Amino acid sequence: MDWNKYIISCILFLLVTSCSISYKFEGGSVNYDLTKTIHIADFPDRTSNYSPMASMFNLALRKRFIEQTRLKEASSNADIELEGEISDFVVAGVAVKSDAYSSQTRLTITVRVDYVNNREAGKDVKQPFSSFREFPTTESLNDVQDRLVKEIIDELVDMIYNSTVANW
Repeated sequence: MDWNKYIISCILFLLVTSCSISYKFEGGSVNYDLTKTIHIADFPDRTSNYSPMASMFNLALRKRFIEQTRLKEASSNADIELEGEISDFVVAGVAVKSDAYSSQTRLTITVRVDYVNNREAGKDVKQPFSSFREFPTTESLNDVQDRLVKEIIDELVDMIYNSTVANW
């Protein structure tokens, strides 16, 4: 019996010490030996629906890439170039009730992104990213807009970061 306990203990020890999980959240797919700089162009707001939106988005995007990677911002000739535009700001009724009126309103923001990695082929991303939030129709857009736009921008920045340098 003691021999069996010893073998089981050895097997458990080997399993526990040989298995490991490693997570890397900072610039997961960036090869820092090749890639050192990034240029993030201002994303203009083509919708003109909420004036502070472009500056909020541009600040959040820069902050994420500069703080969570080892890339240095460059004004030109960067290893990575990120540009695009805020292309849609749509407010639409959803969740139609039996009286044919909607009980919820959806705010959707879409950002078109062009990500070019000048150092590594096949890493470019060119696509739109959209996110939305819903709010009760009993509330006006003006009452909830500041909070919802910030939440949507945070989600859009997450999506862009994860699709480009985090490679999720």
